[in-house]
Amino acid sequence: MSDAFHTPASVDPRLLETLVCPVTRGRLTYDREAQELISKGAKLAYPIRDGVPIMLAEEARKLD
Repeated sequence: MSDAFHTPASVDPRLLETLVCPVTRGRLTYDREAQELISKGAKLAYPIRDGVPIMLAEEARKLD
């Protein structure tokens, strides 16, 4: 655990291998610094909150 709120320092690599973009069904890349999963195909960044990826398109940030 990484802080007083028990936020994980990273996401389980096995989970990252399993997850795909819910919009494109394409591969995701992990941005450790921003704590986001990036879908280049959909141009979306899915947030990771308290170590849990939020895989909802309406919660994702649009990328330029």
